[in-house]
This record gives sequence, structure tokens and C-alpha cells, in this order.
Amino acid sequence: MTFIPGDDNYRLSGTRYLTHAALIAAVYAALTILLAPISFGQQQLRVAEALAIMPAFTPAAIPGLFVGCLIANTVSFYGVPDLIFGSLATLLSAWLAYIIARFTRERGALLQAALIPLPAVCVNTVVIGVMIAVLSGVPVQVSMLGVLIGQLLSCYGLGAPLFLVLRGYSRYARARRQDSRQDNRQDSRQD
Repeated sequence: MTFIPGDDNYRLSGTRYLTHAALIAAVYAALTILLAPISFGQQQLRVAEALAIMPAFTPAAIPGLFVGCLIANTVSFYGVPDLIFGSLATLLSAWLAYIIARFTRERGALLQAALIPLPAVCVNTVVIGVMIAVLSGVPVQVSMLGVLIGQLLSCYGLGAPLFLVLRGYSRYARARRQDSRQDNRQDSRQD
């Protein structure tokens, strides 16, 4: 089933839900750990944050991003605080992205591409920025600025274009599926 961002009629079976969540978690964790030197620190560029747009396409992305972040944060030099606060920040921002997608589904792709990454930028800038400031002793403004720049690059530089590509593909696939169903109905009427 193809999902249009914010579509309330979209439902996954239990197996598909778990599969989607596991795939998103694996990609998030792998990208973050593979790029660990730039994924953690006062100035960080967590490329996996581009996946913050995925809750717009599947609700399974909410636990998927949370688990992926939890796994990735096991290698963070900030330790347990990053496991707790970083993962919870990702969970909150994923849930908010899902809600925004539901409320903006009729508003157009560009507005959605602008709004859906916003929770990841805002929530992580505040939560991770404050956490880094407390743990490393740098001024909170400096750590928040470092996180903000990285989040903007990941979420808007990579995530927003990814959203537009996936949204276009999902609409294309949905239209093809509907055309195929209409062709099958016409063929069955002719028989």
C-alpha cells in the first residue's frame, strides 16, 4: 500500500509495521555509527536526521527512529544521558512530524517539506544543545548553535529533498496502482 503523507486510511499489518520500523531503525543506526566522527559532539552533523521526515510516510517510523537513535547513541561519548535524552528527543520529534503530516496533507508538498522536518530541528536543538552544555561545560548558546546548524543541514539540506522525492514516488505508485485496478475491472466486465 502506498502512503500519501498524512493519509488517515493508511494501515499496516503487524508484520509490515515491524518491518518498516526495523528498516528505518537499522538505516538510522548504521548511518549514525558509520559517520560517528561527525554524528556526535558540540558541532554535529547527524546525516541520519534526514530520516526525520519518515513519519510522514509511515507511522512505523516513530518507533523506528526512536530505536535507531537508541542503538546509535550506545556509541556516543556522552553516555547514558545521550541514550535517554537524545532518544526521547527523537521520539518526540518523530511523533510531532507525524502529527504535522496528518494536519497538512491537503496543503501541498512545499509546505509539508518545510514543516515536517521542523520538530527534529527545534526539539533536538533545545534538548541536545542543553545536554551538551551541561555535560561539557560550554555555554548553552554555543552548543545549541552547533546542534542547530547540523540539524538544519541534515533535516532541510537532505531531509526536505528526500521528502519531495518520496512523496512524488508515492503519488506515482498510487496512480499506477489505481490505473491497474481500473484496467482489471474493465477486463473482467468484457469477459
